[in-house]
Amino acid sequence: MAKPLDQDELVIIVDENNREIGVATRKEMRKKRLIHRATYILIVDGKKRILCQKRSLKKDIYPGMWEIAAGGVIAKGESYSESAKRELKEETGINCPELKMHAEFFFEDEKNRVFGGLFSCRFSGSIRPQEEEVENFRFLSQKELETFMKKEPFTPDSTFIYEKFIKDLLRQNAL
Repeated sequence: MAKPLDQDELVIIVDENNREIGVATRKEMRKKRLIHRATYILIVDGKKRILCQKRSLKKDIYPGMWEIAAGGVIAKGESYSESAKRELKEETGINCPELKMHAEFFFEDEKNRVFGGLFSCRFSGSIRPQEEEVENFRFLSQKELETFMKKEPFTPDSTFIYEKFIKDLLRQNAL
């Protein structure tokens, strides 16, 4: 298992159809803006609040911004679900054997091109954020989250998944 923020970590590189075409180091993937895979795990507590995390300033992309999901880049040899379980445990200390898969999607901006797997985990308990990756965190209701997203900088992929998937999942009580 790679250490957090390991620029030599090998990650899966994919084409525009999400077919594996090779591997590259995280550093090369970021520098060349290669298409890769990542997981996004929504953590929902018993009050249907969503965990939001403030990214560490050490992160290689979107440092210091808030995000709506735990997760990260899928490493060589991992599936979406294996990566989701690993990332969830690393970032939050949560061991959630029953992750629910909601969607696969493509997101692209000037810094990032990624095929994402969106999962959710119901959890009530204590969170142990990984200090190398998470600066702060809080649980927010949908109303609180929408207000918070207007005041604080959120990662572009978080805004995208909120608008495209999470609003509907909350409305359908699917989380």
